[in-house]
Amino acid sequence: MSETVFQKQVLTKLGNMEKTINYIMEYIEDLKLSEDDKKALKEALKEEKEGKLLTKKQVFG
Repeated sequence: MSETVFQKQVLTKLGNMEKTINYIMEYIEDLKLSEDDKKALKEALKEEKEGKLLTKKQVFG
């Protein structure tokens, strides 16, 4: 698989994840997702797109 095709697949998957997260944030009860939770989700998605999230191995050693 070429690198370009792989990159397009990753971007498509991230776009789908973003849509799902936005759906969850819009339709879940406000009591269940605080403003801090919404902010954390948006920040995590942004960092994922930028490739800044740590791997599980980096976090847990």
